[in-house]
Amino acid sequence: MSSNAADRTPPRPGFWTGDRVAGIALIVAAAALAFETRVLPLGSLGRPGPGYAPLLYAVILGVLGAGIAARRGGTPLGAIRWGEARHALMILLACGFAALAIERLGFRLTMLALVAFLLGVVERRPALPTALVSLGLSFGCYFVFWTLLRVPLPTGPFGL
Repeated sequence: MSSNAADRTPPRPGFWTGDRVAGIALIVAAAALAFETRVLPLGSLGRPGPGYAPLLYAVILGVLGAGIAARRGGTPLGAIRWGEARHALMILLACGFAALAIERLGFRLTMLALVAFLLGVVERRPALPTALVSLGLSFGCYFVFWTLLRVPLPTGPFGL
């Protein structure tokens, strides 16, 4: 027999696997979050300040990211297929639009446009259900946050 045990084992992935890259990205995000909370007072355990929870979340995110990055195995980075890259890019662009437009257009119009785009264009749902869900979510969320929870949300032109 010319076959040995080394021939039967799957090829060992290199250092750069999808899990390792994702874990490192989470660590970088945690470091950025921790850096941004430096200007907020931490307070104490009994009376936490506004910087306490974000710093705690940054530490948790960093630890989880380190755990993911330290795992063995995973798909080599070159073998990952990006079949949903177009989908992900459209969602990312929609979120960028919402972040830039919410102060100018107001919460209701921005969320209406965002949900309509995500359902109608990205998910390719029929027009009538897309319109109804978009209207219901944008105006319903505004009612809950503005009226019931008394959270101030940006209003755009025409008081919308």
